Amino acid sequence: MRVGADTGGTFTDVVTADGTVVKLPSTPADPGRAVRLGVEQAITGDATDLLAHGTTVATNALLERRGAPVALVTTEGFADVIEIARQDRPSLYDPGIVRPEPLVPRRWRYEVGGRLGADGAEVEPLDRAMVPQIDAEVAAVAVCLLHADLDPGHERAVAEVLAGRGFDVTCSHEVSPELREYERTSTTVVNAYLRPLCRSYLRGLGGLADEVLVMTSAGGLVPTQVAAELPAALVLSGPAGGARAAAEVAAACGWPDAVSFDMGGTSTDVCLIQGGAPAPAALREAAGFPLRLPALDIHTIGAGGGSLARLDPGGALVVGPASAGALPGPACYGRGGQTPTVTDADVALGRIRAGTVLPGLGPLDDDAARAALARAGLDPGGVVAVVDVTMERALRQVSVARGVDPRGLALVAFGGAGPLHACALAEALGMPAVIVPPRAGVLSAVGLLCAPVQRDLVRSWPGLADHDGLDAALAALGEQARRACRPLISGRSVSLSHLDRPAIDVSTSLDCRYAGQSHELTVAAVAEFHDEHRRRNGFARSDAVVEVVALRARASRASPLGVLDLPPPPARHPVVGPAVVAEGDCTVWVPEGWRGEPGPVGALVLTRDRR
Repeated sequence: MRVGADTGGTFTDVVTADGTVVKLPSTPADPGRAVRLGVEQAITGDATDLLAHGTTVATNALLERRGAPVALVTTEGFADVIEIARQDRPSLYDPGIVRPEPLVPRRWRYEVGGRLGADGAEVEPLDRAMVPQIDAEVAAVAVCLLHADLDPGHERAVAEVLAGRGFDVTCSHEVSPELREYERTSTTVVNAYLRPLCRSYLRGLGGLADEVLVMTSAGGLVPTQVAAELPAALVLSGPAGGARAAAEVAAACGWPDAVSFDMGGTSTDVCLIQGGAPAPAALREAAGFPLRLPALDIHTIGAGGGSLARLDPGGALVVGPASAGALPGPACYGRGGQTPTVTDADVALGRIRAGTVLPGLGPLDDDAARAALARAGLDPGGVVAVVDVTMERALRQVSVARGVDPRGLALVAFGGAGPLHACALAEALGMPAVIVPPRAGVLSAVGLLCAPVQRDLVRSWPGLADHDGLDAALAALGEQARRACRPLISGRSVSLSHLDRPAIDVSTSLDCRYAGQSHELTVAAVAEFHDEHRRRNGFARSDAVVEVVALRARASRASPLGVLDLPPPPARHPVVGPAVVAEGDCTVWVPEGWRGEPGPVGALVLTRDRR
């Protein structure tokens, strides 16, 4: 029995290979408790072969600043890199903008002698005896030395000394071996900050299945022991599963180009899908900190069913990013919530039927929803309009801002609240269709259940314009990724749960740029760079020197179970708006002027009614 479990801010979703769905309120004080309860309810006594898990523990710990006390050891003169950051500002014309407080206070930033040149050659040797004494209050240490992406020797020497003193040490060459000191330092610090907490959490899941795998931000599963050492790669853990499943459903419905729209109780995640695959990103940001790790290009905003609605001091209506979460939740949950939310507005408007029973909560209280809105002096239609505008901006960010016309894309709506708002968003962007997948309310858990085991590796290329040995280096990195992707059992390269699909697919790519540029494009080969540059930027300089900045390799082992292989859910029926379609894990709102027809794989395809 295989199980997928996705922990969200409001609900935890569990889906099994036989199509069983369990949805229950999350337990923020102990996120693993809801996972354990969900698995127990779904399996009912049977043994669990594999648990594929998407977790918000890393994300929430970073947002709430609940990580370990962390120190930074870096090259002389570079202690303030994490505070200086880049010259760009989040709000260009706001002189009072406040950046996130660095995770490492100034007193815990230590410098060490020794230096490498830009080509990786040693300029000044490192003296181990000069490795500084770290404050006893520190629980974890990030080591990020200049140009360690080219030669990790100095970092390893410092790490050996610190590990010998009993510290949990994260080195940049193990986390993000790429150029750009600020981004590499930030990623390493975040990883060190999260590791003690995430390691403890993931170890606590060990008894739930014979094999426990965790989704990374790049959309692939890794063993818990790998995830525990690299928690910075988990900040988009659950949303990545949803984006993968949405891409598969959209392609089956004839829309290889689409946008996934996952609206849950706490946040909304959107991702551009092209050619049947979610768009990748080499650099993401979480809680204001850049993370230079492989990831899907998922854009997250604080807008969900539990987003709080209020009037600001100027009398303007504001929705989110604060959320009622799982406890107390929206007023209609009857758990003590007093501030109105988006869900309360949807209930008051009749989009969610009065008395609807949510898992673990009982019937919704529509009177409590209206009373909360009335106390705040809010119109439910206004609340929905404001949150829709916020989500529309997010959809534009991953389409229009990428040079992609949304009028040629379908909107794949899922999550508990996504199908309630999708048609209005598609209307605003001129998108021709909305696809509501089967099991839309738990699609991220479905995506986890059906995701491949995957390892992504990256290495800096010191040669830049010198491409000699490039093919051999790519092949070696690909083989390293293949070995890392082999199944494990008792420390050996085999896996009980994947014996029926042992094949490992390996792909490689390059980060390239023209000499003098400060940004790169990822291509399969140097010869493809000019065409990709023309496609992305409108021009190419075919006579210019092409520099290779980094090598990438991905090895993946497909799951024996695909999204489309799950037992079909109850049949859907044609519907003409305005109408409410209440399902076990979500509610679909079909507004006037729209109609829905059953589509492939059990999807409901909504289009404008042309009659």
